[in-house]
Amino acid sequence: MLVAATAAFALSACFGAPDVMKRSDAKRPGAKTVQRPQVTGAPSFTSTDAQQCAFDLKQAGVRFTPLPNQDHGGGCSSIDSVKLLDIGTPVTNLGPMTCPLARNFAAWAQYAVRPAARKYFGTEVVKIETYGTYSCRNIYGGRSGRLSQHAYSNAIDVAGFVLADGRRIMLDGGWKGDRPSQDFLRALHKSACRRFGTVLSPDYNAAHYNHFHLDMSGNGFCR
Repeated sequence: MLVAATAAFALSACFGAPDVMKRSDAKRPGAKTVQRPQVTGAPSFTSTDAQQCAFDLKQAGVRFTPLPNQDHGGGCSSIDSVKLLDIGTPVTNLGPMTCPLARNFAAWAQYAVRPAARKYFGTEVVKIETYGTYSCRNIYGGRSGRLSQHAYSNAIDVAGFVLADGRRIMLDGGWKGDRPSQDFLRALHKSACRRFGTVLSPDYNAAHYNHFHLDMSGNGFCR
């Protein structure tokens, strides 16, 4: 299994480097100043679990680039993270993601998002729009408090979905919008709660009015 995972890494490493994040911390009030990333001493993907995760991504047909471990300063880090390149549906604003988050997000897109679009709208999802993954900041972008899971590349904020007919089903408006949009988004929320450790929707609080927050921390916290 370890040999297979190593081979998967060799194949996946040829695919490009991470994009520049489109949503910077400067747009979040109270966000921490991000220091220049520093490579940590330990190489990435040396544990059995991390190698298995990389192997699982490859087996699922996901194209990705393994990233070096980085200490970004201020307690923020990216450990055993990847850059997703192709999960079968284009996704905006993807930065570093921990491998388990990437694996579950890719599966959610394939087995929940795409089938739900066909069920509720009779068409395909051609793009998933997000507000990004890694961001060195506290929860809610506050000046104090604990670090967000975004600070560990362990969270993604999903804003909405673009359909093949041009419609955009966004959390902002769609969550309390027409019946097909409500049913579609709530079906995705229910599915996400089975795949991620923490799922926050517009029903959780005002800070999440326009996105799903999905991360791998917690143990089934779903709101």
